[in-house]
Amino acid sequence: MKLFLVLLFVFSIAYVHLRGRVRHKLTRQLGDHSSFLAPVNVFLYLFSRLPARPYLSTDSFPELKPLQDNWEAIREEAQQLLNVGEIKSSQRYDDVGFNSFFKSGWKRFYLKWYGESHPSAMKLCPRTTELLQGIGTVKAAMFATLPPGSKLVRHRDPYAGSYRYHLGLDTPNSPDCYIDVDGEKYHWRDGEGVVFDETYIHYAANQTDQNRIILFCDIERPLKYRWATAFNRWFSRNVMAAAAAPNADGDKTGGINRLFTRIYKIRERGKALKKRNRARYYAEKWAVVAVLALIFIYI
Repeated sequence: MKLFLVLLFVFSIAYVHLRGRVRHKLTRQLGDHSSFLAPVNVFLYLFSRLPARPYLSTDSFPELKPLQDNWEAIREEAQQLLNVGEIKSSQRYDDVGFNSFFKSGWKRFYLKWYGESHPSAMKLCPRTTELLQGIGTVKAAMFATLPPGSKLVRHRDPYAGSYRYHLGLDTPNSPDCYIDVDGEKYHWRDGEGVVFDETYIHYAANQTDQNRIILFCDIERPLKYRWATAFNRWFSRNVMAAAAAPNADGDKTGGINRLFTRIYKIRERGKALKKRNRARYYAEKWAVVAVLALIFIYI
């Protein structure tokens, strides 16, 4: 059984690594968070109803039409939030999913996260939350900004149970403010939506002098069979929901985020060590991995 589990992880990580035209270095992929969920993701890839490609047609998601039709009302609420400073970066230790983005200038305001809407969002964005509550396939949503000069480094998201939907609200409407998914660029436009597979390697940059505001949603990945969909929903409800992060007091903080808060000092130590001595950082990192592997083998 242990050998089977080891081989399952090895082949799953290889599948994730080789998927797409753009790849991480193998050493980075082995330590990437997408590797930890690789067996789950390979299962979801194998039973996906839609083709494996970086971008997908919005026509495959007709339930999103109310968002497209009401984009100006959504934009108005997003602009009001931005003007009063509610679209912001969190404490880095308080958002396990996106904490690394804050240092690049990226900011967000959660509308919902794999469950009910955030109370702060229901109060401040009633029209947007009403629209989102009416679309069952929207698992998570937020307003996200990318200020002038900001960028997000190359990464792949860890969980393949969803696709990513971006609806342009207030954007530069310029090729200089773009996202690149598996080597294919798209630039945001006001009132236009785009769907992409966030488990391909992607990055973003705003090389203009204007802010970019979008509605950012995780849309449930359509699967071929009901039992596969049931598993995806169970995983989302019991694992992804635990990564919930708050906008304000009164919003839920998931169990994974509470744990992340406790171990963030270890993460900060690792980052500081990496800056001072990269060789020692990687030596310690792989020593820990080796010890954990030996524990798994011999216990």
